Amino acid sequence: MNTKSVAALQHRTFESIKQLNEDDSEFWFARELAPLLDYQDWRNFLQVIEKAKVACDRSGHPVRDHFGGVTKMVVLGSGAKRGISDYTLSRYACYLIVQNGDPSKPVIANGQTYFALQTRRQELGDEKAFAGMSEGCGTRCGRGDSRRLRRVPGPWLPRPVTVVWEPGKFIRVKA
Repeated sequence: MNTKSVAALQHRTFESIKQLNEDDSEFWFARELAPLLDYQDWRNFLQVIEKAKVACDRSGHPVRDHFGGVTKMVVLGSGAKRGISDYTLSRYACYLIVQNGDPSKPVIANGQTYFALQTRRQELGDEKAFAGMSEGCGTRCGRGDSRRLRRVPGPWLPRPVTVVWEPGKFIRVKA
């Protein structure tokens, strides 16, 4: 099996454990993701989750929006039930977990490559989408990683528009 088919199989498996909540937002359970990423010991996977939470916080995203602590009830061999801790994870949280995982594990290395390629694909798409725009006097706006571009009017755009974007967000502002 070649690397491309392994990556496709892992992507399909990742998507197969995806859950949807009542408002159709997607999430994953950490205990289902751990074996998929070749983590057999929950304690080792918790260390990766903690590193990912730190990365999330340092990137300015609220950790609680991406890592939700939950308790799941499991049935023990005796028939008794016991609560175990788990996390609900956003796609971004899964990305951070893969980025902070052990790259000596082939599935982690493939995941890191997959996300790097997806990031580059998005960058190329953004470059194409913003072709023809010029940076507005080098102005920075809002957070340090935001950009402001001004698009001049044309037949497809009746009036000037200033587009402000941050990674993962696009906001249109009329000028």
